[in-house]
Amino acid sequence: MQMVEFEFRNELIKEDFSLNYCYQCGTCSSSCPVALVTEGEYNPRKIIEQSLLGLKDLLIKDQKPNIWLCCTCQMCVEECPQNVFLTEIFERIKNRIVSEGEPYPETFKTQAISVIENGLAIPLTQPIIRRREQLELPKVESADINEIKKLLEATDFKKKIKILEVSK
Repeated sequence: MQMVEFEFRNELIKEDFSLNYCYQCGTCSSSCPVALVTEGEYNPRKIIEQSLLGLKDLLIKDQKPNIWLCCTCQMCVEECPQNVFLTEIFERIKNRIVSEGEPYPETFKTQAISVIENGLAIPLTQPIIRRREQLELPKVESADINEIKKLLEATDFKKKIKILEVSK
């Protein structure tokens, strides 16, 4: 039996009031490419429904549906007739999962290490840089790595994602 946690629901609404605007039309799920390829295993409408109901354990502990499958393509946000900021809500839930020490995909830790080391989650390789130049695309700039490191230190980033030692 799932417990409704109004405090959790109210925290999510306080962080992003747009959650209140959702009337469960399902447009987000019908426009989501991940929902299509996972045949509903990932379901944005279900995540929003559980958020509205305050079903914290399903979202944080059980992670059903698996919120980590969101590819942040913004299709749900673009198509939502109520202007609900789904991906921002999902990011808050993911942050909550990490802050409560619940398991999260190893690939996110790998990307976090890359951010710490390079300032980018997915650093550009030489072939990508060369191809961008051939296509006359602008150079991809990153923030100063020292600034990023200061921000990560100030927010206790390594501790939050349980990275004890990182090279460089």
